[in-house]
Amino acid sequence: MTQNLISKIEKERNSKVITYVTGDRQPFVTKVADDIIPIFAKHLEKIGKQNKISLFLYTRGGDMITPIRLIKLIRSYADEIEMLIPYRAHSAGTLISIGADKIVMGKLGELSPVDPSTGHPFNPENPLNKNQKMEISVEDLNSYFLLAKEKAGVKDDQMVNVFEDLTTKIHPLSLGNAYRATRMAKQITQKLLLMHFDAINDKEKIANIVNEITGDICIHGYPITRDEASDLGLNVIEPETETEKNLWELFEIYSEKMELKKKFDPVAILGSQEIAPFKFYGAFIESADMTDGFVFNGKVRRIIKDNRANIDVNVESSTWESI
Repeated sequence: MTQNLISKIEKERNSKVITYVTGDRQPFVTKVADDIIPIFAKHLEKIGKQNKISLFLYTRGGDMITPIRLIKLIRSYADEIEMLIPYRAHSAGTLISIGADKIVMGKLGELSPVDPSTGHPFNPENPLNKNQKMEISVEDLNSYFLLAKEKAGVKDDQMVNVFEDLTTKIHPLSLGNAYRATRMAKQITQKLLLMHFDAINDKEKIANIVNEITGDICIHGYPITRDEASDLGLNVIEPETETEKNLWELFEIYSEKMELKKKFDPVAILGSQEIAPFKFYGAFIESADMTDGFVFNGKVRRIIKDNRANIDVNVESSTWESI
């Protein structure tokens, strides 16, 4: 069914289509990661050199380096790259999207700001647990300093005290790591844009896009709709009615396969059994002739712990498989 839709969309877009869908269903969440590169290479080798390749994408984010590797790989097989965004392409998905020549966004299509997070060695609210990490959002750090200046009235010459107080709560190297992450986000965004913008003629447009998605929009999950994405200066296209219908139907099929709308219920899997296997799909990479899925295999079992009945969920393997 998915490959029939992929073939339909290929005819409508006069392109070759590859789909990449990651999962946001707990506890089987998947993210953009570099393990996709050899899988994409396999699909691209099968497709061969093309005038245009369209990447259908749904993701809530992931690794920031993978987008530039992926876009460079696809460009080695295509003169033009276009994104097909029926719904969410957040964070790392946004980086992938801005590396394309054009972005075809449906009515529900969303990009998002790129706000990298880094891990603090431990949570100061629970210092006894040294293995527990606290995520540090770069935008939270920026907002902390703005709060000190704008609301607490801290003057510029007093900001060093604000910084020193912060280092008593968060390790200085963690702060440095967070600052490095935001610099990296800006550099990667710029590099991706320069793959299809002109460095001189589009200098102001590039700077605006970089500033907006890596800092000026201060809510990480803020949905950048197609109108806003166009206003930023990105080459956004509204799909034809039939194409939009097919894009959404394709997303819905993947959503059903990955059970994205269904809460994981180990009790239902067990039923009356003491132990039961499970298999769930966490991601897909697919083209008209090939399908790869990221598969979680495991077992759920009833156990007695502290004299109480519990259910243990054990993921025994999680890996990409050719389907």
